[in-house]
Amino acid sequence: MAQLDSYALELSGVDKRFGEVHANKHIDLQVRKGSIHGIVGENGAGKSTLMSIIYGFYHADNGEMKVKGAPYKPGGSQDAIAAGIGMVHQHFMLVNTFTVLENIILGVEQGFTLAPSLAAAKKKLKELAAQYGLDVPLDAVVEDLPVGLQQRVEILKALYRGAEILILDEPTGVLTPQEAEHLFAILAKLKDQGTTVILITHKLREIMAITDQVSVMRRGEMVAHVATVNTSREDLAELMVGRKVRLTVDKEDTQAGDVLLQADKLRYVDGSGVERIKSVSFKVRAGEVVGIAGVSGNGQSELLELLSGIIKPASGSFSIGSHQIDANNPADASEIRDYGLGHVPEDRHKMGLINKFSAQEAFIMGYHNHAMYNRGLLQDKNAILRDCQEKMDKWDVRPANPQLKTANFSGGNQQKLVIAREVEKNPDVLLIGQPTRGVDIGAIEFIHKQVIAMRDAGKAVLLVSVELDEILSLSDRILVMFDGAIVGEVSAAQADEKTLGLMMANIIPEHLQAQQGVQA
Repeated sequence: MAQLDSYALELSGVDKRFGEVHANKHIDLQVRKGSIHGIVGENGAGKSTLMSIIYGFYHADNGEMKVKGAPYKPGGSQDAIAAGIGMVHQHFMLVNTFTVLENIILGVEQGFTLAPSLAAAKKKLKELAAQYGLDVPLDAVVEDLPVGLQQRVEILKALYRGAEILILDEPTGVLTPQEAEHLFAILAKLKDQGTTVILITHKLREIMAITDQVSVMRRGEMVAHVATVNTSREDLAELMVGRKVRLTVDKEDTQAGDVLLQADKLRYVDGSGVERIKSVSFKVRAGEVVGIAGVSGNGQSELLELLSGIIKPASGSFSIGSHQIDANNPADASEIRDYGLGHVPEDRHKMGLINKFSAQEAFIMGYHNHAMYNRGLLQDKNAILRDCQEKMDKWDVRPANPQLKTANFSGGNQQKLVIAREVEKNPDVLLIGQPTRGVDIGAIEFIHKQVIAMRDAGKAVLLVSVELDEILSLSDRILVMFDGAIVGEVSAAQADEKTLGLMMANIIPEHLQAQQGVQA
């Protein structure tokens, strides 16, 4: 049994409510000094609320906290920083137009002029960078740095402020596998130097690879604390969901048929004159899933919007079955839907749902003019209600109440509603962006089964995801995008995280260089 002074952080009976929502229920947690402690749980399990309490963003309703054995009751983030707690947020808190050095000293400048602060900071930061392997060009402007280096800036910023406990929230969401490996090496070095790391992630593989202990949250409660060596991904998934979950996707070999979706030298230039899609060509056949891998922001979003009719091509063309679309022969989203294409957008909140709409209203968005939902000039409310109820039952959307506003459903159930709306219209081609973003493990399992069912029914599926596990599990062929272009293609049989990670950084492995370019 560890001595009390061996704990960097202790929580006892921490409780937090937001109105009727009991976000944290009497949380007990002990984090050992100099360890990497993982915290996992489904979306909405209470992880972010708990971290916000520790970092001083929220105040606990009840309970006690200690840092290095001393009582701790932060009134804000400044108190957390003063207590030696730093936090690296999922979305970086950096000023893009400032240099690395300016970002790091922002808010902790000393003296009446900036020059002495910059000089002193440079000296200290060089020492920290050498100590922890956090090399970053201090005079570089942040927006010019790749995301992996921007994350190092966030870590350096916390260490510069004296962080001895470092909280990282979903730190690998925007990193290539190679960048994630480098991050893990940095975390291991931080641990070796005595820093305590708390890692919040939904990626169980990362938990198993880097943590010493892991705590599991479910519905606002801590349900388990285990040494990582004594557990497994499967056990953790079961603890998170409360039932056994399959983490692998069962599928037969593809029986690809006719080409149903094809892009030919497709280009898109945004309103600022920036070329976002650069001469992209590919084919997707009936009965196959083609995955597009890439670090977020490399053109995948614009490609989906082009193919779904939301934005128009600058040049080149694409076809859905026998229907060709180009700059001189454009088609809007409604027409493309009629051509047999379904679209599950990457961001369900911005493009897939209207939170003030009821589930039944959201379920017919884009299909509200279909004959099945109308009687003459009037909508058939009973038909809409019946169809939505039937599909909510089939897709296990909870609660199965078509009249409930979509804002009142969890992320996983919102996503099921959006995917059901598109899949149940039986499109020939399905575009699906980030199908499990912000979705619980149990819902991920269900959604993956539906994607494979579409493929096995002879549909052409184009999948965009930043989750390489998802791309590798579901795809028959994988295209990799970098800076708006497709830089390579690899079959599912040849693909692994290392290969895809290199390609995502525009490095084509030698064994694939002969296949450079997109194959039919």
